[in-house]
Amino acid sequence: RMVPTEGHLICSFRGTVPQGLVLELGETVQILEKCEEFFLLQGIFPANYIHLKKAIVSNRGQYETVVPLEDSVVTEVTATLQEWAVLWKQLYVVRHKVDLFYKLRHVMNELIDLRRQLLSGHLTQDQVREVKRHLTVRLDWGNEHLGLDLVPRKDFEVVDSDQISVSDLYKMVRRSLGDSFEFSLWEGKKGKCFYSLLFHVFLGNEHSRMLLNDSKKGPPHLHYRRPYGCAVLSIMDVLQSISEIKEEKDFVLKVYTCNNENEWCQIHENIIRKSSTKYTAPSSNYGLIISLQLLRGDMEQIRRENPMIFNRGVSVTRKLGFPDVIMPGDIRNDLYLTLEKGDFERGGKSVQKNIEVTMYVLYADGEILKDCISLGSGEPSRSAYHSFVLYHNNSPRWGEIVKLPIPIDRFRGSHLRFEFRHCSTKDKGEKKLFGFAFTPLMRDDGTTLSDDIHELYVYKCDENSTFNNHALYLGLPCCKEDYNGCPNIPSSLIFQRSTKETFSVSTQLSSTKLTQNVDLLALLKWKAYPDRVMDILGRLRHVSGEEIVKFLQDILDTLFVVLDDNTEKYGLLVFQSLVFIINLLRDSKYFHFRPVMDTYIQKHFAGALAYKELIRCLKWYMDRSAELVRQDHIQEAMRALEYLFKFIVQSRILYSRATCGMEEEQFRSSIQELFQSIRFVLSLDSRSSETLIFTQAALLNSFPAIFDELLQMFTVQEVAEFVRGTLGSMPSTVHIGQSMDVVKLQSIARTVDSRLFSFPESRRILLPVVLHHIHLHLRQQKELLICSGILSSIFSIIKTSSLEGDVVEEVEMMVESLLDVLLQTLLTIMSKSQSQEAVRGFSFGQQGEYVSCLLSLLRQMSDTHFQHLLDNFQSKDELKEFLLKIFCVFRNLMKMSVFPRDWMVMRLLTSNLCLSPLLKNLLLECNVIKFLPLSQVWNSYFSLAVLFINQPSLQLENATPPKRKKILDKYGDMRVMMAYELFSMWQNLGKPFPPSPDNQSQRKTPFLLICLAQLKCQNWSVERMCVENRKPSKVTEIQYPENDAGQTQLRSKKPVLDV
Repeated sequence: RMVPTEGHLICSFRGTVPQGLVLELGETVQILEKCEEFFLLQGIFPANYIHLKKAIVSNRGQYETVVPLEDSVVTEVTATLQEWAVLWKQLYVVRHKVDLFYKLRHVMNELIDLRRQLLSGHLTQDQVREVKRHLTVRLDWGNEHLGLDLVPRKDFEVVDSDQISVSDLYKMVRRSLGDSFEFSLWEGKKGKCFYSLLFHVFLGNEHSRMLLNDSKKGPPHLHYRRPYGCAVLSIMDVLQSISEIKEEKDFVLKVYTCNNENEWCQIHENIIRKSSTKYTAPSSNYGLIISLQLLRGDMEQIRRENPMIFNRGVSVTRKLGFPDVIMPGDIRNDLYLTLEKGDFERGGKSVQKNIEVTMYVLYADGEILKDCISLGSGEPSRSAYHSFVLYHNNSPRWGEIVKLPIPIDRFRGSHLRFEFRHCSTKDKGEKKLFGFAFTPLMRDDGTTLSDDIHELYVYKCDENSTFNNHALYLGLPCCKEDYNGCPNIPSSLIFQRSTKETFSVSTQLSSTKLTQNVDLLALLKWKAYPDRVMDILGRLRHVSGEEIVKFLQDILDTLFVVLDDNTEKYGLLVFQSLVFIINLLRDSKYFHFRPVMDTYIQKHFAGALAYKELIRCLKWYMDRSAELVRQDHIQEAMRALEYLFKFIVQSRILYSRATCGMEEEQFRSSIQELFQSIRFVLSLDSRSSETLIFTQAALLNSFPAIFDELLQMFTVQEVAEFVRGTLGSMPSTVHIGQSMDVVKLQSIARTVDSRLFSFPESRRILLPVVLHHIHLHLRQQKELLICSGILSSIFSIIKTSSLEGDVVEEVEMMVESLLDVLLQTLLTIMSKSQSQEAVRGFSFGQQGEYVSCLLSLLRQMSDTHFQHLLDNFQSKDELKEFLLKIFCVFRNLMKMSVFPRDWMVMRLLTSNLCLSPLLKNLLLECNVIKFLPLSQVWNSYFSLAVLFINQPSLQLENATPPKRKKILDKYGDMRVMMAYELFSMWQNLGKPFPPSPDNQSQRKTPFLLICLAQLKCQNWSVERMCVENRKPSKVTEIQYPENDAGQTQLRSKKPVLDV
């Protein structure tokens, strides 16, 4: 016997040789043996007619299945293309849908090309994932438009319904329904956009003239920048023009000139507002041509996916200031300076000046820092900046931004110097220095320039002035605030201030190393202010979030050093400061710094004694929750519970390492007392106190996040006992308001989703209290959506655990607590949704959620669980009521369209579970015929059986051959199985009843129902089986008629009834 091998027909074979098989192109065969030039497969055919693939055989024996050893997505594409081929031809020939015919052909060609790429083996992992995504999107699109079944997937691969819970399967199918199949459109261009690309054009070579016309004025050897024009491009226009990602497109921008140079700083705004009187359009079609390409993703992804773009010298422009989300590791030290405006005197001239500003960055020793001025991305850095020159303007408005990427080690002590020169238009004229201004980059208190407009003093000077000794002017005040700090300035200085002249700049610091906040700097240097420590700690709340996250580690180190210095005096203030910082990281803008906090706690935190004070403060807050009217501080502490416990646990670990485990009992006792306080807060009656409701809600929201920290110090069982006591302390649903109902259930849901619940030993402890709360809510029909989500998570965990170990005890708990209430809930929901179903055609909201939960539970039940269920009925009436409920639910499942038509995987699974031992065991092992009225229970059962047999999803004659084969391989013909159950139940009714009209009528009632089933199932019959009152004696084959496409008949080799 060969290694399991699968072959695909690459050419049809007509079987013209003895024992030859008739095989069609594209069919799959399993190779049993090779004999010279022929393969054996219950017959022979030439070896060169197939393409061989390695395969594995599952479920060996009479019903074994061969699965190829290739990517499952490739296998699915192959099978789907074969199924589509027949339907694709029918679109044109039978259904006359020509448009869909051509669309499907295009998609099929794309699938073939993508499949070829996947099989090539030359793709990276990211490329493989992207190809699979494109494949599955196209597969789902085609299935939807051809009316085929929806395929549930996980990570692009078809899920095995036997390996996951029914609830998970339902969520996957519903998620697939919600996914968009439009793969050619990018939705990112929807919505309004107010961004523009702005281009300012300056003339700056040696031939530049001061006037805009062809005047001969001006010496040709002078270099200065003159404004010429401005071009603007709306990003909205770009997005509307670029339809595909990575599409490169050229745009032509007209360059407009300003009518009045004095308004140059506003020309771009005038163009955007279309104030045409302020600017002049070009007389000809010339301008700037730029090429734009739209890319999506973060910078690392874009670099990885588009290496050729960055090889062309593309520069990356960073946002002016910090982005909305600050990422850890984003190190910057950029000072952005905007040249705003100036007001200067004529200086005895009859006309106004042509003023140029030159800026330098100088270090403390007077040295000019090299390459610390950047005029734009991609431009080489320089040591001096020269502004553009406005003609005859003593009050210029520039609005020009430059970036100063000054090294962090050179920032302290450095200053900016601005030199003002008049650019003469005379032939012998030169740039004449007439004044200067300056400003240090860092104040005396250690803070940098604030993000604001700074009006600087202008000092008089001339070309003979020397700046070699910078100390001569650094002692002068640079602005009004500086002047107030040093009022006694001698009047005999070299540089005299021009009181009528001013110069303004604005700055914006984007630095992860420097701060502009005095309070933060005082905290970091707290030892210099021992008398102000309490005030400094209290003012930490006024520091901006950007400053906090920039110095996160330094701030935390400082707080714990202060705590160790005097715990009694500063303990509560340090605790409040820590709570403030933790809650700051809950903001979406700083959420990415949580890993930074985690790293700090694990690798840098050194507060071995901090846990004692943190536990004491946390307990102190909780114990006062019943007394205080204002509970803002308590609620903030509750929200910070997760990271407070991280600090507590890590602190205890450090202390234990240092002392070899000393004070272990005291620590355990303090944690138990803390949990008593937690249970106390949750047990308080909050109906009359809205403030207390918020406190309890904050505690419940944070509570599940501390489980992982506790597991580092306690056993799984101990943590589970802590949690069970806490959840058990919550009042039942009848004692609290609706808002707290939701919060309580959300906390339970997060508990179920936590790592703690995944351990079997803790799950057995927690499951009773969780089921108790779920049971109460289902009984009262409250918060059904949240309850269904919790149940779905529980069933998912139990299904996963059942594949690895024993879950009998847990399933038993769920059967006892949930089965009856689930049935009642479903009946209530179904009765409400019938009218909605009539309008929509199907209903799969809450109804679908609870159907999947019920099916998940039935699927997990074993014979032992069924027996225990039977033993728990105390009376005949209880059993009768339960039977009628479950029959009614399943009848509704058969009649109502709980799942849409293309959810075939859910419909078949529901039918399969309807054949579970539950119904049979309840009816047979209970010997119900001795005490239950046949007119209710038995007729209900038989009507359910007929509805089951008549389901459209089970009529295999109407299915395509591939779909029919798939169903038969997995489930068999479930109609025949139900027919056997009918026969078996009829046999177990016992001896014929005494002859009477009533009994004869009851005896014949099922036959009438069976006849109804026979009308729809014409190819087989159970009538003969029931009339002869005997069990089937042999196995035969079910013959299915040819379908509409003229396909050959399919034979099932499953053991079925003699028909």
